[in-house]
Amino acid sequence: MTTTKYRERIPIADPTLSKRTKEAVAAVLDSGSLAGGDELDRFESEFATYCNAEHAVGTSNGTTALHTALEAVGIGEGDRVVTTPFTFIATANAIRFAGAEPVFADIDPETYNLDPDTVETTIEEHDGEVDGILAVHLFGLPAEMDRLKEIAETYDAALIEDAAQAHGAQYNGEPVGAIGDVGCFSFYPTKNMTTGEGGMVVTDRDDVAARARQFIDHGRAEGYSHERLGHNFRMTDIAAAIGRVQLDRLPHYLAERRKNAARLRERIADSSVVMPIEPNGSRHAYNQFTIRSDRRDELKDHLDEFGIDSSIYYPIPVHEQEAYDHVTASAPVAERACEEVLSVPIHPMLSKSSVDTVAEGIRYFDSFV
Repeated sequence: MTTTKYRERIPIADPTLSKRTKEAVAAVLDSGSLAGGDELDRFESEFATYCNAEHAVGTSNGTTALHTALEAVGIGEGDRVVTTPFTFIATANAIRFAGAEPVFADIDPETYNLDPDTVETTIEEHDGEVDGILAVHLFGLPAEMDRLKEIAETYDAALIEDAAQAHGAQYNGEPVGAIGDVGCFSFYPTKNMTTGEGGMVVTDRDDVAARARQFIDHGRAEGYSHERLGHNFRMTDIAAAIGRVQLDRLPHYLAERRKNAARLRERIADSSVVMPIEPNGSRHAYNQFTIRSDRRDELKDHLDEFGIDSSIYYPIPVHEQEAYDHVTASAPVAERACEEVLSVPIHPMLSKSSVDTVAEGIRYFDSFV
């Protein structure tokens, strides 16, 4: 479609580890304390402070953080948890790993997060018999937590936050993660901060934190005494060392993401694509800058020829995945989003000229409409 080619591609993500990070990892290696040491304790304490939470528990990845959080609030065999079908499949898988049943409610067409009205309708369709609500702060935009918290309290359901993409996002001035009963983060390389692989469970509840710590360590009470079933979901001190440096840099990373988002938004304001929104009271962390087009696949191919990487998050709603062929759900808004969304580069390593190139590629596509 286009003839324009750029020598260097613009990647959708570009995780960068500094010299300071390498020195921190080397210090852990030199110490000989590779797991269960002081570095992890420090990272957990610092991350809890960042989230205005009482507790943080490091895990091996974001999926194990989700599973741990569900177990820690008491979700188990036979329970029902309402969640979104427009998310990475780990959100729903964690519910099933905990022995519970995911129940899918549709999303808001503008925020892509759970629609509270649909959540309430879905709960009523199940005679109010639900045990949890798992809200995803998708792409870095907080879900509508006030409404979801009210609904959770009405039906005596636990409220769990999947903040895997939302490090640094805020809702009414509060960091996401500890607004509900428990929250979960991922530190995969494409996230706003990384430990390579890793996750974190945050909560203000002492009982939830205690159960989370047991669950990730084989249900251990002390020594070789094990009170309940658990996994080895622990984070290493090597990952924690990387995480501490990344957390220190997170405010800078977020500022760059938001600056890049503002620049891109300004330059494609007159284009045909639908841009992400930032509702009043929400501070978007822009893990992804997700646009929307009814010619999404053509736009993606066009950007690829333009030298711009892009990704579709997510092309198939969870309830239509083969692993969920036993599930019946009505989510037309989510299904349409899967056909139209496209995420373009917004990461903090982008130069101004790279952001402008992304904008140029999007605008140039309109000339073929």
